[in-house]
Amino acid sequence: MRFAFIEAEKAYYPVLVLCRVMQVGRSGFYAWLRRAPSARTKADTVLQGQIDRAFRGSRGTYGSPRIRAQLNAEGVPVSKRRVARLMRRRGLCGLRKARFTRTTDSRHKLPIAPNLLARNFTATAPNAVWVTDVTFIWTLQGWLYLAAILDLYSRRVVGWAMSAHNDQALVLQALNMALCRRQPPQGLIHHSDRGSVYCGTAYLAMLKAHGIKPSMSRKGDCWDNAVAESFFGTLKQELLFRRQLEPRRTAQTAIFEFLEAYYNRKRRHSTLGFLSPVDFEERTDPADPSM
Repeated sequence: MRFAFIEAEKAYYPVLVLCRVMQVGRSGFYAWLRRAPSARTKADTVLQGQIDRAFRGSRGTYGSPRIRAQLNAEGVPVSKRRVARLMRRRGLCGLRKARFTRTTDSRHKLPIAPNLLARNFTATAPNAVWVTDVTFIWTLQGWLYLAAILDLYSRRVVGWAMSAHNDQALVLQALNMALCRRQPPQGLIHHSDRGSVYCGTAYLAMLKAHGIKPSMSRKGDCWDNAVAESFFGTLKQELLFRRQLEPRRTAQTAIFEFLEAYYNRKRRHSTLGFLSPVDFEERTDPADPSM
């Protein structure tokens, strides 16, 4: 390991200095260089290339558990410990989730639905529970608001909409997309915060017309809607925080591509056994008309 460290760092520091720091002789280091690499070293070299490719494919966001899951899915059996070791060697590390940010204005006198979800963030089938929220993104042209609806079963984004205005038209557009795509059965639970956009007459009427039960978080408690909050944290940490400030239209295009091409279809989710939402849903009966 000492000789391998010297080999990795000799482009930046003199070999004499490295050998002195690592307390080895230069002759021993050069003799080590002349020896043929072991089978383990050769295997690590091949695996390192596969890890680098998987890391780039994740947009530089995956840690060792997701990298291992990706490699296993490609038919490369490897332990998480070995992946973590090789990632450390290359200085590769996944992104940490951002903390929740409270964005809800619940100072209104509109009707409030009971909290039917009660922090039970599990569902046994698709279209049993949807969770939704709105977040804001700063652009060169002002605020861009994103409303998203996720199926709690698979964490799949089933409906979304973007607008320069945080109003009921925004959330209704996201709801219409979800209804058209999924055609859920009656009895679905729709969980949101107490924001005025979700308590408005038109929105509640749309839920009622489709036999959907509204559920709302307690006042000022972001953890009651943790799945939606976590999703927005992922979006901002893995996409928005890594980009320079952009025009609103450019941000919309990037978010669309993230949601539809990457998050739903490729990004591996720890609560889904490191499957993507689409792959996880494909484990259910494809003949299910509610899918």
